[in-house]
Amino acid sequence: MAFKPVVTLVGRPNVGKSTLFNRLTRSRAALVADFAGLTRDRHYGEGRVGDIPFIVVDTGGFEPVAKTGILHHMARQTEQAIAESDVVIFLVDARAGLNAHDQDIASLLRKSGQKVLLCVNKAEGMSHTAAVAEFHELGLGEPHAISASHGDGVMSLIEEALSSFAPQGSSGQALDDQDTPELIDGDKHRIKLAIVGRPNVGKSTLINTLVGENRVIAFDLPGTTRDAIEVEFERDGRQYTLIDTAGLRRRGKVFEAVEKFSVIKTLQAIEACNVVLLMLDAQQEISDQDAHIAGFVVESGRALVVAINKWDNADSERRERIKREFDRKLKFLSFAKVHTISALRGQGVNVVMKSVVAAHSAAFAKLSTPKLTRVLQDAVIQQPPPRKGIFRPKMRYAHQGGQNPPRIIVHGNALDAIANPYRRYLESKFRDAFELAGTPLRIEFKSSHNPYVDG
Repeated sequence: MAFKPVVTLVGRPNVGKSTLFNRLTRSRAALVADFAGLTRDRHYGEGRVGDIPFIVVDTGGFEPVAKTGILHHMARQTEQAIAESDVVIFLVDARAGLNAHDQDIASLLRKSGQKVLLCVNKAEGMSHTAAVAEFHELGLGEPHAISASHGDGVMSLIEEALSSFAPQGSSGQALDDQDTPELIDGDKHRIKLAIVGRPNVGKSTLINTLVGENRVIAFDLPGTTRDAIEVEFERDGRQYTLIDTAGLRRRGKVFEAVEKFSVIKTLQAIEACNVVLLMLDAQQEISDQDAHIAGFVVESGRALVVAINKWDNADSERRERIKREFDRKLKFLSFAKVHTISALRGQGVNVVMKSVVAAHSAAFAKLSTPKLTRVLQDAVIQQPPPRKGIFRPKMRYAHQGGQNPPRIIVHGNALDAIANPYRRYLESKFRDAFELAGTPLRIEFKSSHNPYVDG
């Protein structure tokens, strides 16, 4: 799966960035009000034009000349967003006209080397010529006149922004049960491994230990890694692409632009990889942020291995506490293998990599229809699904509908009555039968149409 392109909205305060963000994401996620400086932090969401999904970033009002205070920090955030984007949409205000701040922003954008589209907002009711005339002097090409609040010109703007990006496929794309998927042999192709976690848990140190050299910077300072770095690597005859990602931190604890905007790259890396290695720190509490990262991995359907780093420096009391916290906060990761390691000393790394290979193989496993159906029938005999009213759901057969994660489609009658507890029961049976440790598993139910219902 290729990375989704990132479209960043920049401009001085109160030009309509959040309004455009909400329209592109078809949401009310960004706050909108008629006063300047409302968006101080970045906000990101997902949009789609045709077959092209993209990430859109709403930034705070940009005042690049600010040297101190909140405006300075907002400017740094925006500068980092520009550096990490694929396309920049620079908004100006047709009603307010051109001003010195617009000139300053345009100068910075011209030097950035990024693709920039100049967007003249609030142009409703104005002729195109009158709306854009004075903005030509910014030297950023032909201005686009739009109205973010009314939607005028927005579609043509975003279509041009994404014109150079081919439709994105997905290694974990779901297939309809009518499809005959070409199942990939998980034992043969390169493993793309994303190493994720909060800052300073030892991600870069682990990569250096794996490759046997200081390929990536690693020292005791959060936020060292500014972007997702891919490292080609071979181990025990297997080919890997290791993706070192910048650390994710709780929003309240993040202020540096480098760390804030690296969230986008981390989410992209998770979506683009085959296997995720989630690193935790035995010296720190397991936080809600760790749970959020893990939740996104599961939601994305990626295979997962967990490594608790710096275990050699934790005393027995600390170790027991970490185990209790993991069981309480990350119970939903029961499908994943959990290992304790020291990335610096290399302790436990070999076992982790064996689990990575096993999780990858499970994610791309080929599940035969006859065996799936036998496992399903045996599970039903052992424990039939509960009745709903006078009817009991009847399951007839099962087959595979996709990989990464494995997707099993169960056919039968009245299957809309299957509740989550029974779904989890079936999941455990399929996992045990096919040894699917380390990967999420999707089970879908397809009920046959009864021709006598409408008769």
